[in-house]
Amino acid sequence: MSMAVDHLNGEALHHFPDAHTEFEASKLGIWLFLCTEILMFGGLFVAYFIFHGLYPEAFVEGAKYTDWKLGAANTVVLLFSSLTIALAVHFLQKDNIKAAAVNLAITFGCAALFMLIKGIEYSHKIHEGLLPGRWFSHAKEAQELPTYFAIYFTTTGIHGLHVLIGMALIIWVFIRTIRGGFNSRYYTAVEGVALYWHLVDLVWIFLFPLLYLV
Repeated sequence: MSMAVDHLNGEALHHFPDAHTEFEASKLGIWLFLCTEILMFGGLFVAYFIFHGLYPEAFVEGAKYTDWKLGAANTVVLLFSSLTIALAVHFLQKDNIKAAAVNLAITFGCAALFMLIKGIEYSHKIHEGLLPGRWFSHAKEAQELPTYFAIYFTTTGIHGLHVLIGMALIIWVFIRTIRGGFNSRYYTAVEGVALYWHLVDLVWIFLFPLLYLV
């Protein structure tokens, strides 16, 4: 992040005196926003551990209905997407606009693949009746098993919503990139989107072992 400041020497938005000030203000803003996101997901993780402690058998049983191979595939996809969006920022710092745009496009493709795999998982569980709460209709009426899937769909659903928001942001910075809106002197928005995307990746790294492996 500090290296980026050295590159900024112009092209600030009109309500900032210079690009350096804009970058510092934007960096502070995105970090404050990410803190609120961590607090929200932290609350979900607390709920997970509370219910896991209350109904450990249900969580052991529920994990048997998750496909760890699909979860692992999504983990690899997101880790690779974090690399490509970091490369997009790197190439903008080098004024390689084409390479930055390519990496943003790859990041978007990885996000779409993640959602496709998650959709396959969801469709299978819906077909089997493995749904949260009163919608649970699986043939095996394990005690408190609906609680596990309430936690599963809440955590993965909110995470999936964040992936969709990230996809919209990636499209936005991609369009601006190919139009010449970013370069080595100004790439604040791309760096902000990259930080957000890294958080999305980090949250999944915790969700995968908790829901699929533990």
